[in-house]
Amino acid sequence: MSSSPLELRDADAQPGDGVPHERLTRLTRLTRQEFARDIWARTPLLTRGAGDFADLFSADAVDELISRRGLRTPFLRVAKDGATLPETSFTAPAGVGATIADQLDDTALWRSFADGATLVLQALHRTWEPVADFVTGLGTELGHPVQANAYVTPPQNRGFDDHYDVHDVFVLQIAGTKRWMIHEPVHPDPLRDQPWTDRRDAVAAAAKSDPHLDTVLTPGDVLYLPRGWLHAAEAQGAVSIHLTLGVHTWTHHALAEQLAQSALALLREDPQMRASLPLGADGQDDGLAMVRERLAEALTRADPTPLFHRARRGQSRPAPLGPLAQLTAVDGLTPDSPVRLRDALEARLTGRRLHTRVGWLDITEQDLPTIRRLLDGQDDEDSRYGDDPRAPHVHVAHDLGLELVERLLRAGVLVPAGP
Repeated sequence: MSSSPLELRDADAQPGDGVPHERLTRLTRLTRQEFARDIWARTPLLTRGAGDFADLFSADAVDELISRRGLRTPFLRVAKDGATLPETSFTAPAGVGATIADQLDDTALWRSFADGATLVLQALHRTWEPVADFVTGLGTELGHPVQANAYVTPPQNRGFDDHYDVHDVFVLQIAGTKRWMIHEPVHPDPLRDQPWTDRRDAVAAAAKSDPHLDTVLTPGDVLYLPRGWLHAAEAQGAVSIHLTLGVHTWTHHALAEQLAQSALALLREDPQMRASLPLGADGQDDGLAMVRERLAEALTRADPTPLFHRARRGQSRPAPLGPLAQLTAVDGLTPDSPVRLRDALEARLTGRRLHTRVGWLDITEQDLPTIRRLLDGQDDEDSRYGDDPRAPHVHVAHDLGLELVERLLRAGVLVPAGP
């Protein structure tokens, strides 16, 4: 394919003005502002030679996950000729002390793979640390939750027929090459409950038309696809491994749902709305005009923000926490102990209540300024541990207050940090 506005090559201009975001820029060579303005949710983007992703994933990682980690379903699925194979065909008990029946059977998986099946390692953001760290950071940069799968396809095979996803994706080619055929949406911006299987005929018809993009990804290439764009991929002359980072976008429809829920919560306190309908009511004219009026008024007063942030907190997990390291930090706490806010907490202060992905805490008036400083990252130079500019949010326990630090460590909000 010739160079076009949809394709960035190694020799193209580097990111322009704007604040770069480390992971997004690594994938696209664009700043967050450029990506948001020109690409996000609008059009595919092919970035040639974005970089070497061996630090994230590799063929060795595939072998280790399948043969040594004791993974269970649904952390892996197997696909061939557009269909997903039954889990019983590649799972088995693992012997004495590990008799759970749905563990991966590496011999069965090898036979399926040798026979042309694609191996899909799912939820790598839970099972492979380099990917988990990258996904956590990318989700923070995008403001939308991100998941990660790996697709391992034998030469000259394809795992899935033409389809679309209900989330945006970044495809990172790790090893081998894969040909991608991209077609324009038959249902733009599908919601999460609007899968491609609801439109099989339209998808199949569109797949027969000329593609919007026909390209071969090589190691280091990255392809971004907004949700709804049709795609199918086929490995070329060697085993292909690619990572798919799925961005589960928040939508205006989701915000409308939360606004409606908030308005309905307000109407629970309206005596007239709690009143019974007349006997024999058929739902046609029995006070419907009044209900519309009250609902419209409640929508103008409703605040969906608490529901929105509660939903955001529920979409992902906080960064990993080691219980032994945490206990050591609590037992060994001194005024000079370095601590930091745990990553990916989605922490938010509402009044005196601190909401996080690990629960909520009520904060004293005395400690509120400290909590706000923790959340805002507005730490004074005296609160920093050492001079490392990469760790601006590491604090010394004495400057936060030992009692507060111990409470936040026990709650899993703060974690130990070192130089």
